[in-house]
Amino acid sequence: MTFYDYIIQPFAEFAFMRRALAACLAVALGCAPVGVFLTLRRMSLMGDALSHAILPGVAAGYLLAGLSLPVMAAGGMIAGAGTALLSGAVSRFTLLREDATFAAFQIVSLAAGVTLLSMRGGNVDLMHLLFGSVLAVDDASLLLIALVTSLSLSVLAIIYRPLIIDCFDPGYLRRGGGGWHAIFLALTVLNLVAAFQALGSLMAIGVMMLPAVAARFWARTVAGVMAVAVVIAALSGGAGLLLSWHHQLPSGPAIVLTAGVCLLFSVMMGKRGSLWARFGPYGHHYSEGRSN
Repeated sequence: MTFYDYIIQPFAEFAFMRRALAACLAVALGCAPVGVFLTLRRMSLMGDALSHAILPGVAAGYLLAGLSLPVMAAGGMIAGAGTALLSGAVSRFTLLREDATFAAFQIVSLAAGVTLLSMRGGNVDLMHLLFGSVLAVDDASLLLIALVTSLSLSVLAIIYRPLIIDCFDPGYLRRGGGGWHAIFLALTVLNLVAAFQALGSLMAIGVMMLPAVAARFWARTVAGVMAVAVVIAALSGGAGLLLSWHHQLPSGPAIVLTAGVCLLFSVMMGKRGSLWARFGPYGHHYSEGRSN
């Protein structure tokens, strides 16, 4: 099989593959920068909890209107935002820490979502909503993902400075910038809802977090890490689509597994703080990578 047959032909001949690739690129642009800030602020598990929190809302939208994209997206937004607000309130007024509260709501949300789906949908519907089908992205889904990405990048540019300050002074947002924290959580939920359209609720967090973690091994500055994360997410999306097409694999898991391979390669061979940087000829840079 030639390079053209394996890489170019699927996108050149099939419109649904081009739509899927465009959706993956848009998700990469929106989710990867948010994932970088989640890792820098030590909120990775919170992002995972929010990815599960949108499932009951999506399931409720499905029960009300079937496979209606606007209704399911609205349900996911309401469920995710409600979980974030409720978790924050519980952690503020009780003895539970925010991470423990999110972990508890994550388990409950996943169980509630699967239960709601089982009331009406079959196994195909459950698999579609949990693991997605980027190859089935239509024009309406692509438009929604593009709108969310545009809004996400615009808002992130506005709140960039407060988020950067919080990375170095974790008490900053708690002392007087709680509004920025709420906006960031809303942005996280919004991107997870957009990624859900293509990857499903369980896989959406993968394209947000794995490229962000892998990028830490290649760049020094926050802006550099964000740029590398977007590139890794985009490459993972394209490569995952090709693997799915040629080897009859589910598209969402194929994309996330490809991002996982990128993370493994980064851990082993990355420029900063990797195993190669520690044990290879440039091992003296290891301490620098760890300190940053």
